[in-house]
Amino acid sequence: MKTMAVTMAQVKELRELTGAGMMDCKNALTETDGDIEAAIDWLRAKGLAKAAKKAGRVAAEGLVAVATDGTRGAVVELNSETDFVARNEEFQKLVADIAQLALDGGSDAATLNAMPFGDSGMSVAEQITAAVAKIGENMGLRRSATLSVPEGVVSSYVHNAVASGMGRMGVLVALKSSADPEALNELGRQIAMHIAAINPLAVSAKDVDEAVVERERAVFTEQANSSGKPAEIVQKMVEGRIRKFFSEVCLLEQVFVVDGESKVGAFIEQKAKELGAPIELTGFVRMALGDGIEKEESDFAAEVAAAAGTE
Repeated sequence: MKTMAVTMAQVKELRELTGAGMMDCKNALTETDGDIEAAIDWLRAKGLAKAAKKAGRVAAEGLVAVATDGTRGAVVELNSETDFVARNEEFQKLVADIAQLALDGGSDAATLNAMPFGDSGMSVAEQITAAVAKIGENMGLRRSATLSVPEGVVSSYVHNAVASGMGRMGVLVALKSSADPEALNELGRQIAMHIAAINPLAVSAKDVDEAVVERERAVFTEQANSSGKPAEIVQKMVEGRIRKFFSEVCLLEQVFVVDGESKVGAFIEQKAKELGAPIELTGFVRMALGDGIEKEESDFAAEVAAAAGTE
C-alpha cells in the first residue's frame, strides 16, 4: 500500500499531460510514488489516458523561420517575451537573417550562436543581444536544425505565417531524387503540410527510438495480460498493437492528408513512377514555437475544491 502524500501540483501536472480525471491522476501518482512518467503509463495501462500531451505545454513567443536553398534547408526558433515583438519588422529581419546563416552549418543552437553575423563583427549571439537593447525585449535563439541531400530538394512549409518564411511552425522535408526539382519541391511541400498537421514521430519504424517502442510494449503487455487470455494470444495482441502504433506514428505509414486514402509511402512511390525516378524521403524536421516550454500555471481553485469534496 502506497503512503506517499501526493500534492495538488503533481495532480494538476499529470492531468494536463493526460487529460485524465483528478482522482484518477491522484491514484496513479499514489501507486507510482509520485513518478510522473510512471503515472502516465499507469493511466494508459488502465485505459484512462491515451498519451502524454506534452506538445500542448507551450508558452514561448517569437517566431520560427525556415530557409531553403535547393538541396539544403534550415529552420530556427527565436524566442521573445511577448507575441507583440513577432510583428516587429526588425525582429522579423533578424530571425530571417539567422535562418539564412543556419544554412551554412547551424545544425544546433550552440553552433549557430557562435557563427559570425555577416559583416557586423559580432557573433549571432552578440547580434541578438544588441537587438535586445534596441527592441527593448528579452529574446534568445532556442533551436536550430538543418537537412540536406546530395541530390533532390529540401522543401519547407510554414504554418500560421506572419511574414514570408516565418510563423509559429516550420517544417522541412528532405527528398533524395534525380527527378525534376520543381515537381519534387511541390511533393515535399505537400508532405510538409501533412507533417505540420499530423506530427509524426519518425520517418519509419526503424527510426523510432527503441526505448519508446519498449515503453509502448510494456503498456500494451499490461493491458493484454488483464484480458486473462493465454500467453500466446497475449503475445499476438501485443505485436498487433505495436504494428498499429507504428502505423500511427511513422510518417510513411500514415494516411496522407492530401488525398485521405493513400499512405504517405505509397503516395511517394506513385509520384516516383510519374516522375520517372526513385524518390527517398531521408528526413524531416517539425519545429513548433515553444514546444516543450511550460505555460504559466493558471488558477484552478474551484476544481481543487470540487475534488476535495469527493474524497
